[in-house]
Amino acid sequence: MDCIFCKIVKGEIPSRKLFENDRVLAFYDIQPAAPAHALVIPKKHIASMNEAEEEDRELLGELLLTAKKVAGELGIAESGYRLINNVGPDSGQIVFHIHIHVLGGEKLGGLNVKS
Repeated sequence: MDCIFCKIVKGEIPSRKLFENDRVLAFYDIQPAAPAHALVIPKKHIASMNEAEEEDRELLGELLLTAKKVAGELGIAESGYRLINNVGPDSGQIVFHIHIHVLGGEKLGGLNVKS
């Protein structure tokens, strides 16, 4: 598998980590669409929400709770932030490993976030 996020999880590609445990990883986006922009990913490869299974229920919840934690780490929890999960090519998903964008740091309008 040639998944860039799996390579980040394995340490084959460096990232600026914000949070990590045995199931999820959060790191700064290298092409930020807002002053504060991080990605939260599961360490387990799941291509998109369409491939998530019932057995992934707890992991998906952990992704959302980690996104909340990351917003706090980025200093945007109080002012507000946006969570984005693109699903499929028409949504703008270009990295097929489920991930949540955490964006903030300014008043957000209509952002076009791809990955």
